[in-house]
Amino acid sequence: MSESDADPVREKVLAWVGRSLSRSGPSPAPDEVNVPMIRHWVDALDDHNPIYLDPEAAAQTRFGGLVAPPAMLQSWTMGRPKLEGIAERGGAPDEMDPDNPIRILDEAGYPATLATNSELEFVRYLRPGDRLSSDVILESVSERKQTGIGQGYFVTWVTTYTDQEGEVVGRQLFRILKFNPGAGLGGGQ
Repeated sequence: MSESDADPVREKVLAWVGRSLSRSGPSPAPDEVNVPMIRHWVDALDDHNPIYLDPEAAAQTRFGGLVAPPAMLQSWTMGRPKLEGIAERGGAPDEMDPDNPIRILDEAGYPATLATNSELEFVRYLRPGDRLSSDVILESVSERKQTGIGQGYFVTWVTTYTDQEGEVVGRQLFRILKFNPGAGLGGGQ
C-alpha cells in the first residue's frame, strides 16, 4: 500500500484486533441460567421440546436433566440497558469506552450500522445454575469498501462464552458494516 493509499481510520481500528473490547475484561452474566427465563424463551418461540422444561422427560435423555435452548447463549450475558442517553450512544445499551473501535468509526464519519451476519458455535448445552461470562475480541476490520448503501468498513468480533469454571461453552462471530449512508452508489462523496 502506498502512502497515498494510507487509511488512518482503519489503522486506528486495526490496533484493536486481538484485543478485548471491554476495559474490564470478561463480563459476568447478570443472572444464572434459570428455568423461568427458559420458559419465557420457549413460550415466545413455541418450542415444546421437553428437555427444556419437563424434568422427568429430560432425566430420561442423554442430558440427564433440564438444559437451556442453545440459541439462548447470548441472552444469558446481556446486561440491562441504560435507556437514558441511548440515542446519543447510537443505540448502544451502555456507555462505550471513548477509544472503542465502534466509536472511532462513528467519529470518523461512519455512524450507521448494519448487521451483516452472525455465526454461533455451541460447545455444550447449558444447565440451570450455570453462570456465564463473555469476552468480546475484535477479530478483523476490512479495508474501506464502497457498497450500495454507503462507504464503510466490515468489522468482525468474536464473543467467547465461559461457564463458572472458566470452560468455554460457546462462541459467536458477529459482523457489521459501519458506514456513511451519504456515500452510497449514486450518493454524495
